[in-house]
Amino acid sequence: MTLWGGRFIKKQDKFFKEFNNSLKIDFILIKYDIQGSIAWSKILLDSKIITHEEQRKIETTLNLIFREVKNDPKKILLSDSEDIHSWVEKRLIYILGDIGKKIHTGRSRNDQVATDLKLWCKKAIITVQKKIINFQESLINLAEKNISSIISGYTHLQKAQPIIFSHWCLAYFEMLKRDFSRLKDCLQRLNVSPLGSGALAGTGWKINRKKLALYMGFSKSSNNSLDSVSDRDYIVELLSIASISMMHLSRFSEDLIFFNSGECNFIELSDAVTSGSSLMPQKKNPDSLELIRGKTGKVYGDLLNILVILKGLPLAYNKDMQEDKECLFSALKVWINCLKMSRIVILGIKLNSKICREASEKGYSNSTDLADYLVEKGVSFRDAHKISGKIVLYAIKNNKSLLQLTLKDFKKFCSIIDDNIYQNINLESCLNKRNSHGGTSQKQVLKSIAYAQKYVLRKRKEIKI
Repeated sequence: MTLWGGRFIKKQDKFFKEFNNSLKIDFILIKYDIQGSIAWSKILLDSKIITHEEQRKIETTLNLIFREVKNDPKKILLSDSEDIHSWVEKRLIYILGDIGKKIHTGRSRNDQVATDLKLWCKKAIITVQKKIINFQESLINLAEKNISSIISGYTHLQKAQPIIFSHWCLAYFEMLKRDFSRLKDCLQRLNVSPLGSGALAGTGWKINRKKLALYMGFSKSSNNSLDSVSDRDYIVELLSIASISMMHLSRFSEDLIFFNSGECNFIELSDAVTSGSSLMPQKKNPDSLELIRGKTGKVYGDLLNILVILKGLPLAYNKDMQEDKECLFSALKVWINCLKMSRIVILGIKLNSKICREASEKGYSNSTDLADYLVEKGVSFRDAHKISGKIVLYAIKNNKSLLQLTLKDFKKFCSIIDDNIYQNINLESCLNKRNSHGGTSQKQVLKSIAYAQKYVLRKRKEIKI
């Protein structure tokens, strides 16, 4: 049974019916379709379109329908309904008869599906924000444990300057903080109810749309019915945020894959998130991180998918928009799973602090501090840079770190260097000089950890974790 067959004489082609139906995708919207339908029944009552008794029966039955499938929504797929909206209404009519037929008065599937999707996105955003906070908390804990651990910072994948490993952890904390903020902004923009917009021109019934919006937890109702049923900006925005965040997770993964490599050996990943080789017994592969890196492309593809779907569509609703849900649901599932996996990886990381320190010393990451030392002695920076470069080249040829050079070695290149050179270029000194706000000195990193802890507590209260 369809809900729109009065104008048609011939039956649908069987393959077209299957091709046209979206129930296999949108059945997961059951909770939100029920929520919107209950709100709609209340506004029909307020408008004296249905009676108190009819509204009570409709609301009670809608709740009953939800309870029937709450624990196993896939039961819905046993139906041949076109979509979740049709399934709910047909089930309501089956139980209530003519009373159930009144629920769709003044409503269109166009504003109904837009409402369901927005309600789903609101819930999904809170879920993602919780995953972000949990991941951030694990990064903070790792940073706290390694406040004295020194690792090489890189540019161009070349050892650049020494940093505290905690500073690396907090770099990704900052990225996730921006992701959280973008979600908050997105939630504010999508928290607008389209219900009551009808198919495109609004409803002919006296409906208080502001009150209707509040029934569903929206902050307000939309201003233009034509835009309301056409708008999928919130999906594009959410998938854009997902893509940016997945890019962050992919970079995070790449860093750890590199740190975990035999050539670096800076960290050891837990057995719980790695796998072996079917041929080579010695292998311990960072599959969890490689999969996060690989799945990033899937989310990018879903973003491109929705953009291409929308780019040529005229106002208002078009069937193309049925394809919006698959890319939305898919991308958010991948994003949530990757946030969860990233946190599990962090929880099991072991830092090889001694190897990290040796690599930083042997990588001449204190060369900038050598140049700065010469500047403090009155040498211009450009000349200091040149002298330091020559000293580094000499150290490389002699297979020594800068700290292993003798004072006599240094004086070959600049006579004003004296024995306080060593206290100026030891790694702790290099770190502690970077004491400006946001720098990698232990003092600044401890401040950043304290700020991060307060931030997480604040956000936990904000989203009621």
